[in-house]
Amino acid sequence: MATLEDKLLGEKLEYYCSSSEGEDNGDEGDDSKGASGKSRSSGLTIDTNPDATPAGGYRQQSSTNTGPKGVVKDWQRFKQLEAERRDETERQRLALAKKLTITTATAAEDEERKRQEELDAELGELMSEDFLLQYQKQRMAEMLRQTGHHQQFGKVQQLTTHGEFLACVEQENKHTTIIIHIYDRQLAACTTLNKCLESLASDYPSIKFAKICSSVAGMSRDFRTKGLPALLVYKAQAVIGNFVRLTDDLSDDFFASDVESFLIEHGILVDRALYN
Repeated sequence: MATLEDKLLGEKLEYYCSSSEGEDNGDEGDDSKGASGKSRSSGLTIDTNPDATPAGGYRQQSSTNTGPKGVVKDWQRFKQLEAERRDETERQRLALAKKLTITTATAAEDEERKRQEELDAELGELMSEDFLLQYQKQRMAEMLRQTGHHQQFGKVQQLTTHGEFLACVEQENKHTTIIIHIYDRQLAACTTLNKCLESLASDYPSIKFAKICSSVAGMSRDFRTKGLPALLVYKAQAVIGNFVRLTDDLSDDFFASDVESFLIEHGILVDRALYN
């Protein structure tokens, strides 16, 4: 007959776990596994066949849990891609700005080059010989008008007395250049020079040309022998040129062009090509 303890324990015998009973009945526990693949130990039911299909006919797949480390890696990757996109955008912006700067600079340089070429062309025209010559002529004509050279002579004036000589010099406009030839009728060089002065008087009508015989001017015999032909040049009653025995510079055979060049070289005449 069962005792009270047996009755109390008998009903929960299959749930009762004892260390001694576990050791004694260890082999029996291994043999008591059923076809369902389940074993009973310490009151727990463990599914030892994970591949078995549930009664419903399908097996639910478990979702992947990334975990804290995975989240950090994903965030780091996201920030890396974002930084790369920013860098690429910045590179594109800088490239565009550089392109626009180069284009603007090139356009400005082209405009400056065109402006410089136009200035060079204008300067080239201004510096051309024809323009400079024309400008010199106009300027010289203006200066001649301002200095009283508008007066026209055109021929050689013959002075027959000493008084006429003084009046020719003292009574003339202070801006007028006066060239007086002291000659001797017996000297061939004096005759030649008179002819040359007649030609120059027509070419330089603003210059007053005159001639006087050496005996009328009161020259000594020695001067008439050694100093003729001679030219005296006056302006504003002052002697600005004194040329004696011109044959030393012009030789015995000379022409009007030689006399003209001589007077131009000594600053007495202004080259007519500059204002005619």
